[in-house]
Amino acid sequence: MKTSSIAMFEALALDAFDLPEGVTYLDGNSLGPLPKAARARVDSMLKEEWGKLLIGGWNAGGADGEGWMDQPLIQGDRIGHLIGAPKGTTLVGETLSIRLYQALAAALSLRPDRKVVLTDSGNFPSDLYMAQALLETLGQGHELVIVEPEEVADRIGDDVAVLMLTHVDYRSGRMHDMAALTKAAHDIGALTVWDLAHSAGAVVVDLAGCEADFAVGCTYKYLNGGPGAPAFIHAREDHCETARPVLAGWLGHAAPFAFEQAYRPGPGISRFRVGTPPIVQMAALETALDVFDGVEMADIRARSIALSQGFVERVLDKTDLQLASDPDPQKRGSQISLHHAEGYAVMQALIARGVVGDFRAPDILRFGFAPLYNSRADVLSAADELAEIVASEAWNRPEFLTRKAVT
Repeated sequence: MKTSSIAMFEALALDAFDLPEGVTYLDGNSLGPLPKAARARVDSMLKEEWGKLLIGGWNAGGADGEGWMDQPLIQGDRIGHLIGAPKGTTLVGETLSIRLYQALAAALSLRPDRKVVLTDSGNFPSDLYMAQALLETLGQGHELVIVEPEEVADRIGDDVAVLMLTHVDYRSGRMHDMAALTKAAHDIGALTVWDLAHSAGAVVVDLAGCEADFAVGCTYKYLNGGPGAPAFIHAREDHCETARPVLAGWLGHAAPFAFEQAYRPGPGISRFRVGTPPIVQMAALETALDVFDGVEMADIRARSIALSQGFVERVLDKTDLQLASDPDPQKRGSQISLHHAEGYAVMQALIARGVVGDFRAPDILRFGFAPLYNSRADVLSAADELAEIVASEAWNRPEFLTRKAVT
């Protein structure tokens, strides 16, 4: 990365996000920080749009007056740009679990003669739960086959209908080779569903180049859309016109305001719309996506590797902590995970010192790196704090050992 690009990221860290003074925030892989512009944008939406336009906001609301109703498609295209998706193939709204359910159901409907959904043990539990529930509801003899991550390629066979994977493992940060696995699935006639929760806004994704069939993700992690921010779904262009949405919502109808009693799927990606879009939350998401304007994902990726490498090299040099992530930065997402038997207490002690990461059972300390607001000086200082806590056993105190509901 050029020096000018590094300087740009350092400027963004100061200008774009509202972070508490004295805090090094390495938990953007759980919840991104507040964009400074979000307060004014949401306030304007409440006062000038909802307050003054009332129901007229559906036609005339939005930052540019394009109407609230079109926001899921407008913001979908902005996210699509960050994940290598063509215009008109990405849609914002609903939750990630609902989007996963939709994508998997649509993929299965396109492969009715096959009964296996292949996934791995590193998949996020919610994805597994939704898949299990869907297959039980269908009652057509489908089977969810779960293998170890390194066994996925060898298990892809002609009985597989859908390969359903999380691109970046939420615990270790291990990253699947999307292009290779999508090709392997396509070679035997299977389709793919990719969960990009820990990828969008953090690593380079090329959905069009990979010819991925479906992808889903959230916007509250590296995209910084805020707690409860809506999810997104992507469908390959040909699937946009042929896939059958299992959740046939009113807004996914071809003519919602004709109020027909029978469902007709809308054109393209719009058929995946379900309910009323969360307009207040989307106003905040607008400002989060503004930060990515003019920033190349390749630059973000290169800088995140530099930050994570600096952190992990410092930690491993000063402690005997074991790396839970792949040592090769090209094979992991924008995070570092470390093993410690008292990982929860260690993280609480670290948070008490102003370094915020998180913990994942059973023993993982997890740190996310976001060049849009993390600097090299911050991450090296965080590594030093972690090393001192481990060396001194400063974590061994009652207030750090007592677990809270959210870890």
